Amino acid sequence: MSESQVLVFGGTSDARFICQILDEQRITYTLSVATAVGKELAGNISGKIRVGRIDADEIADLLMSSAVRWVIDASHPYAELLGRNIHQACETVGVPLSRYQRRSELNDLEHPQLHKVANLQAACSVALQYGPRVLLTTGSKELAAWQQGLPGKMLLARVLPTSEVIAECEALGLGVDNIFALRGPFSAEFNDAIYAFCSPDVVITKESGAEGGYLDKVTPALARGIPCIVVTRPQPRVSGAELLASRDDVSRRVTRWLQERKE
Repeated sequence: MSESQVLVFGGTSDARFICQILDEQRITYTLSVATAVGKELAGNISGKIRVGRIDADEIADLLMSSAVRWVIDASHPYAELLGRNIHQACETVGVPLSRYQRRSELNDLEHPQLHKVANLQAACSVALQYGPRVLLTTGSKELAAWQQGLPGKMLLARVLPTSEVIAECEALGLGVDNIFALRGPFSAEFNDAIYAFCSPDVVITKESGAEGGYLDKVTPALARGIPCIVVTRPQPRVSGAELLASRDDVSRRVTRWLQERKE
């Protein structure tokens, strides 16, 4: 891979708009995504796109071989292992790291049937108190762990509509009555129609922010009397000026980086 001044991690809409800002400033960069879906979501950007999962040692090698001078972690808020690997590699090589963390909406809504928990295990403990039909809007990555933590429950999995993801679901024994293959985010009205159709006894989701349609998921469920369990985000590994939470934050940080390069 040829020289890239900036390395961006993330296969989300967050990463896409960051790349667009870099394009506007004519900054050379590479976007690293885990899957072909992430590449597709990147859209029409000017930077190079690297596809494939990567560990800490591989990230460190990439930083050195590509002469990377700044890393922006815009990976999914729940990509905890990747975030840890990025942080470790940047510390090892001595490359500055910024983290884009979309604004949380966790405290925007309180409700007696809205349960905020720290991890998958805690979510399972709460879900076991409710009826058999559990709607998971947490993606496909941890489906096996959900199955293990929720024995005897009928899992209804809302996942991305790709052949790889569907194959993963089928390998776990999930069939046509369990799989809802759709790409979000969805409006509150669409989610309400889903809840009316599949009649879950409880919904499990993540704190995905406005970009992931968090309030549009939980609000219609609670209005129907369906309990919601939300798994909160892991804490970011950077703070202060390197923790970015908006498009303006990113633009200001890019401007500062360009100024630092001139000094």
